[in-house]
Amino acid sequence: VVGASCGCKRNPNFSAGRARKRKSAFGSGAELREAALRLLDHHQNLNDLLLEVEDSVKPGGQGGVEHQEVSSESFIVSVLQEQASRLGVPTAILAAKNAVTNIERICQASASPSQVPLLSLDQRKRLSGLLQTVKDLLASNVFCRSLFCQEMWKMKDPPALEAVWHLHRDDIIGLGELLESNPDAPAVVEWLCRGLCGLCEQAEESSGDVELAGRVLSGKALNWALAERGQAADFAIVFLQNGFQQTSELGRRLEFKKVPYICRAVLQRMLTWVLDAVGKEKQEDVSTLQAMRFWLNVFNVSVYKSAVRPDSLQQFFRHTLTEALTYNPLLKVSDAIHMQKEWSFTRTCSLLTTLYRKLFVAFSAKESICQLQQVLETHEVNWQHVLSCVSTLVVCQAEAKQLFKDLLSHLLIKAFENYDMENMITAFLIARQAALEGPAVFMPYSEWFKASFGSGGGHHGSSKKALVFLFEFLSELVPFEAAPYLKVHIMYPPFVPTKHRSILLEYITLAKTRLADLKVAIEDMGLYEDLSSTDESVQPQAQALRDVEKALQIFENTRKIPTSVIEASIFRRPYYTSWFLPALLRPRVLPKTPDVRMALIDSLKRADKIPSNLYSTYVQACRAMKEKMLQDESKVETSHSEEPVEQLKAELSELRLLIVDRAKYEDVPAQIAVISDRLASVLGHSSDENEAAPLNSPIQVDVSAPRLEPCHQSVVDLLLTSFCQNLIAASYFNPPDRQGPCLSLFVKMMCGHRNLLPALLGRLCQLIYHQGPSLNDAHILGLAAFVIHLSESRALIPEVEANLGTSQPVPKNVLSISEYWNCLLVCRTEESFAFCMRFCTAAASYLMCKFSSYPREDLCAVLPPSLVKKLQYIVPRLCLEARGILCEEAKTDLIWSSLSCPSLNYKRASLCLWKQACFQELLKEKAFRLSFREWLLLELEVYPEKDILSAWERRDFHYWAIYQWYLPAPSASGGCDGDLEKACGVIINTILDSSQRSDLGSCGQSKMSVNPDILCKLQEMVLELGCRRKLLSGCLDAQRHCLFEILQERLKDRKHGSALGEQLWRQQELLLQRRILVGLPASALILTCRKGKKTTLDCEDFFRFVNSELKNVCSRGYALSYDITAHFFRGLLNASLDCEDSAEGVNDVLTACQTKCPIMLFSAALWWLRLEPVLCSQWKRLFGAPLAEELERLREWQSSATRFLSSGVVFPLPGPPWILAAFLHCTLQQQSPCGRERSSLFSLQLLVSLLFFSLMDLISAKIAPKEGVDFQTSLEWSLEILQRLEERGASWLLLFHSAEKDPRKYRVLRSAASDRHVRLLPVAFYSLTPCFRQELLTREQTFLYVALDLYIQLLRLFVEGKDLPQSDQAGQSPDPGDPLEVISTARRFLLGAIPRCPAQSFGNIRPLLDACEELDPELGASLLHSSSPAAATELDEELALF
Repeated sequence: VVGASCGCKRNPNFSAGRARKRKSAFGSGAELREAALRLLDHHQNLNDLLLEVEDSVKPGGQGGVEHQEVSSESFIVSVLQEQASRLGVPTAILAAKNAVTNIERICQASASPSQVPLLSLDQRKRLSGLLQTVKDLLASNVFCRSLFCQEMWKMKDPPALEAVWHLHRDDIIGLGELLESNPDAPAVVEWLCRGLCGLCEQAEESSGDVELAGRVLSGKALNWALAERGQAADFAIVFLQNGFQQTSELGRRLEFKKVPYICRAVLQRMLTWVLDAVGKEKQEDVSTLQAMRFWLNVFNVSVYKSAVRPDSLQQFFRHTLTEALTYNPLLKVSDAIHMQKEWSFTRTCSLLTTLYRKLFVAFSAKESICQLQQVLETHEVNWQHVLSCVSTLVVCQAEAKQLFKDLLSHLLIKAFENYDMENMITAFLIARQAALEGPAVFMPYSEWFKASFGSGGGHHGSSKKALVFLFEFLSELVPFEAAPYLKVHIMYPPFVPTKHRSILLEYITLAKTRLADLKVAIEDMGLYEDLSSTDESVQPQAQALRDVEKALQIFENTRKIPTSVIEASIFRRPYYTSWFLPALLRPRVLPKTPDVRMALIDSLKRADKIPSNLYSTYVQACRAMKEKMLQDESKVETSHSEEPVEQLKAELSELRLLIVDRAKYEDVPAQIAVISDRLASVLGHSSDENEAAPLNSPIQVDVSAPRLEPCHQSVVDLLLTSFCQNLIAASYFNPPDRQGPCLSLFVKMMCGHRNLLPALLGRLCQLIYHQGPSLNDAHILGLAAFVIHLSESRALIPEVEANLGTSQPVPKNVLSISEYWNCLLVCRTEESFAFCMRFCTAAASYLMCKFSSYPREDLCAVLPPSLVKKLQYIVPRLCLEARGILCEEAKTDLIWSSLSCPSLNYKRASLCLWKQACFQELLKEKAFRLSFREWLLLELEVYPEKDILSAWERRDFHYWAIYQWYLPAPSASGGCDGDLEKACGVIINTILDSSQRSDLGSCGQSKMSVNPDILCKLQEMVLELGCRRKLLSGCLDAQRHCLFEILQERLKDRKHGSALGEQLWRQQELLLQRRILVGLPASALILTCRKGKKTTLDCEDFFRFVNSELKNVCSRGYALSYDITAHFFRGLLNASLDCEDSAEGVNDVLTACQTKCPIMLFSAALWWLRLEPVLCSQWKRLFGAPLAEELERLREWQSSATRFLSSGVVFPLPGPPWILAAFLHCTLQQQSPCGRERSSLFSLQLLVSLLFFSLMDLISAKIAPKEGVDFQTSLEWSLEILQRLEERGASWLLLFHSAEKDPRKYRVLRSAASDRHVRLLPVAFYSLTPCFRQELLTREQTFLYVALDLYIQLLRLFVEGKDLPQSDQAGQSPDPGDPLEVISTARRFLLGAIPRCPAQSFGNIRPLLDACEELDPELGASLLHSSSPAAATELDEELALF
């Protein structure tokens, strides 16, 4: 129409083309304007005119246009002026009215039956054209804003919210100006709230409207300067600017009087809209909840940026937080006590947690908690909202943990200062609420309660009034308390002075009554119940199941029934029989191979701890279950458990999306809390109380063969896979130091599930220790980072009780988590070296990148020392470049970039890390220094045949490490200060320690061999020490034998563990020391000394070591093993080379042996047949002269003994009789005993000495049967010798007399015997009773004293359970060497002999009476009776003693 007639809708180029073809009929623009006005007179519709020109463009006038185009703005103005003049109204008023009319028509043109906040595409297009025209009119000053605002409110229906937003955004009419123009402010608030709710709902209904709705609500914020100049801001900014004006702004906005009220009221109404839904989230429609979440976007701090003053923003957020905390405060404290577990972070309405999280962005954690504290002190609060706020803060703000601890302390101080119950209940509610989020987030309630009230230093300990106040408060809580909290109060009661115990007992009685009302008996508490839990749904059945699992775990590691189970069967019989046994004896299909549960049940059955009828029922039920086992039942179980796992997988996938987007890091803590909740559901009943074991109980891991339940392994694998994927995904976008705390929080959450930790550490053992070399690069990188984060959360991880195998009888190792990694990362083979290098490099590099901004102390606290020490060991071992002086490099990011590269070169990456200046600085820290001893321990674990280095490369490395690195290094850095003697001591001690340790890699075999390469270096050092000693000959230092000092120092004052354990350790230690001595140069056993001009051989240290220690590991009792015997004699001959007269030196030493170390001569006698050719050959090689006199004498004694036994040639008598007896006895043992009948030809001293050696064999046959000595043969030979002695009336008791005073007779024999053989002499003595005759009692006055003394020793040995040999003939005829049989024989003999002893025999037994009466009262009474003066007259008849 008009537009078509005047050509306003046209293509400029098209009209220009037509102009070239035909001239215009009008001469000028004025003529054209007049023609248009005449046409409007005939077709007048001003509203259509405004809409028709909506798309008009500026005049073309470009090249080729022959006349001036008509301006659309001037045309509209001309029309409006003409119309206004006819109507007699101002043009601006007419324009405003017409604009309102058009807006109303556009808004009413919606296809929706009811008006919606957002326009359709057609409406939006028409409105855009209209607004362009209005902007033109404004520019021409022919538009009245005030009238426009008034007319807007006179519309039949208020305008659509989007239309208002366009007016506001295009700076035609600001929202504030429009709101101020309406006289009915409440109606405006109602309209705005209805429009905003509709906007949120419409945004969620249509994905296409989400972006536009967001722009309407909170779009792109402009800076403050633009806002001050009147530029448009979005609705949220307008609401905040006007609703929360600061004092400095009031003067600039006096024109708005109603707007502040309206804006504040709108924000309040919308907040109420959201909070109303919090309590009825489950009843609300999903779309409504989504709409409310959309509104919460107005609380995004990023919306306001610089458009709003920070103080206004904080005022708004602080007001909102206060409103949320105080909204609808209907719940009582008693409701909060009862219901607060339902208000944990994951159970709280997501609307409320989302609101809190957005509000907390504007504050620090301290400011948030201060605001919470202020509200609690000044307002009546909604406890659900307050405690949900506590949970949200403690989950989402890492600093909140310590701040809440401080707040709780502050509340308790105020409570006890003023005896204020309100502060007390606030403190208890907050402590319990924070504890609900798990130990990874806040300390368990039980720990807080113990820390606050468990000692006399608590707030309640200041006075009786404070104590009464506390118990009055606790008593008031009792009617509302849940069972777990009551259990905490009973099991960890507040500290109470003895005089006030009645107050505590009253409370405990009240609490137990409440527990009885809840049908929870304190007697039904589990054996290993964790009181840190607050889940009241845990029933005795569930606790019993956990107790069974813990008992099985202990039994598996100890193979003994746990003490707690034994105690429960006696002292807690109701729980044991009603709950524990039914949980243990749950019917199941029994495995073919008995498992741990079956073994425990069997042990309890044999200990009579399971009633027979209950056991029979269990066995029958298991059989029935096996017969009726159906496949579909297992399927139902599987499908039932799949749902929580799938939910966990979904939440883990959601976490990955957040971790890769830095803009979403603030949402990670909340998502991890959700994952924690899902994980608790997956773990099932065991997560009801976080864990079955107490918080500080060690986690048991069988390193040699870790066992995991399939369900736990799948969960752990899922979590580890998620961690690795998150790390790799996050690293793709950002290096570790810019990935935020996401992964730390994830690992911390896992550590909070303490019942997951055994499976987690067991799985890590499988992956690192057993499967490490087969892992790919991504796995190694992920696990290394995971280990670092576990070390970061080490405070949440108990110690690890690692079972390292059964190769040594040592207790299980209790390790910290850092030591546990050292246990898993072994370097023994080529594959394990490569894996360990890759793993430790990845871990250290990740840590140095991730925590690069940490202070040195904090960095050192997170980094496990074992990883750094492993690198110090491996890198120089495998990289020659690392053995020299390094050129420092400072670019830390190079480490991570080399690790993140798909094609990894770990040797290069390790060297890159090694050269980092910051890493080298770390190595200077004391905790990270690899000492010489630690280096040796690692090197001794290597299997030479499987080493990554060749033999020559290994020798080169050892030479560098020992001589170039550790020997010259100062002791402060783990070196030896250049002291060769010190280095020898370290090597010897380390070899012994390494061999004593339980060695997992030895596959159950005792590790008695010594690393040949290390032993070679020790030999070199010992030889060098010997050379230096010769140079210093004559000095006091040269007279010290450091070798034996080192060995004996290890044996001094060692008191660890049980007596049996100590005995076994000492025996093993001495065997190892002997092995080392044999491995060293033989001459090292003997010192050479200068006395004047003469060189002598000094064996004093060796003799002392043999007499005090080595003789105690000789199984024959009187002779050392062949290896050390031969080593000594070879060393003696070698050392004699330094003497001017070698034969004289050897003779002097062997002569000294007769008095100082006779066991060496006895050993020579035992091994002479093997020893003689060795020594003769060596002497011939060294000297080429006849044998030394004393060596020749030894050879003659052996020859004479052989000749005598074979042909009866008279046995020569020169020399000590005990040496002759030793050769004779050993020859008898090694050859046919046909010469025994010639024993009548022996001298008395020779017979007594032979008796001693035969008794030693008698004892050896029982305690060391592998030595090949037969007990019966030894017994017969001993009885035969004793018979010969008795026939001659010779005295032999001095062999057994412990108080023997004559230094010349037989003492040398006892001094050569091992301590154990001496202790077992009573067994040998009473094995000889068949030969004890009547004459012996009267001939030997000391016989009764010796017999009683030995009997008492025998009883004490039996009582102490030490040394006595055990019979191996159970069920057969009595063994004459069996301890019980020997004791019975001894007792019968004494009871028969005492009455027949002469009176003189009782004169010296009084010191033994007390011990005898204590150990054997009957025998003691017999002694007292027989020793009385009248006893002799009472004997009417002869007693048959024999």
